[in-house]
Amino acid sequence: MNHDTRASILNLSRMRPWEPVLWLLAFAAPLLLPGHALIVNEIAIVALFAISLDLVLGYTGIVSLGHAAFFGMGAYAAALFSKHAMPDPLLGMAVSVACATLLGAVASLTVMRGTDLTRLMVTLGAGLIMMELANRMDWLTGGADGLQGVVMGPVLGLFEFDLYGRTAAWYSLSVLLVGFLLARRLVYSPLGASFKAIRDNRLRAGAIGIPVNRRIAVAYTIAAALAGAAGALLAQTTAFASLEVFDFHRSADVMLILIVGGTGWLYGGVAGAIVFKLLHDLLSSITPQYWTFWLGLFLVVLVLVGRDRLLKPWTWFGKGREA
Repeated sequence: MNHDTRASILNLSRMRPWEPVLWLLAFAAPLLLPGHALIVNEIAIVALFAISLDLVLGYTGIVSLGHAAFFGMGAYAAALFSKHAMPDPLLGMAVSVACATLLGAVASLTVMRGTDLTRLMVTLGAGLIMMELANRMDWLTGGADGLQGVVMGPVLGLFEFDLYGRTAAWYSLSVLLVGFLLARRLVYSPLGASFKAIRDNRLRAGAIGIPVNRRIAVAYTIAAALAGAAGALLAQTTAFASLEVFDFHRSADVMLILIVGGTGWLYGGVAGAIVFKLLHDLLSSITPQYWTFWLGLFLVVLVLVGRDRLLKPWTWFGKGREA
């Protein structure tokens, strides 16, 4: 790849003029909407989780139904580190990302070969294995009762987690922004271009000299690290970790989020998380028993009508996204 092409690709990773405005509004949301700081925190966590899956699904073309394995690993690593070592959130985040990265590197060996259906089953199995391990190791994880007694210290030693969730929201938004910028730099790089080449045609990518298996392993490992960071945020902002973080619905929900927001552009995960969580919160408050029916109906309409027409405002921001 020549110098001009490399410079052109890296130039795409720079923020557009309208993007800082969106992020400033996001960080202002806990102040402008103080009663909704907790849902802002949830949206930031889910958005980071969705971005991590988009790296393997939207950019590399690897389907996964076991992404919750890395999310859960990050959550338990953060909770255990806080309970038995140090309550510092940033150190706990670093430990969680390291643990999830290691798990992702090992799990990447299972997705290099086979069809999409095979990968679905293998990744789903990985998530179920992690859930059962956490259940069996109740002396460490608390089993079905969850890991209790987690105490989280202030962020940077200055900002205590409050009951209103404002500190949690700003902390999660900060980690989301860092993860988003890192993911953006990755996808708009020569390495990211090789991911998209593998997604479009694996055989052709191998024919032009791209080490396909190694690239898949790298993408899967990086995605696992981001998913682990999202899991750590959940454990740190709630001071609790349970088997639910490994549950299948975690992987299924994040897949639905990418269906709503779109794959192959990083803002798809953010947009999908906002729409999904707001719909979840609204529908469950109106019809607690049947909110899944209305959410399912929305997804059916979304598929039949088309996301670009139904969620048109988001497409304005996505017009410049990569194919």
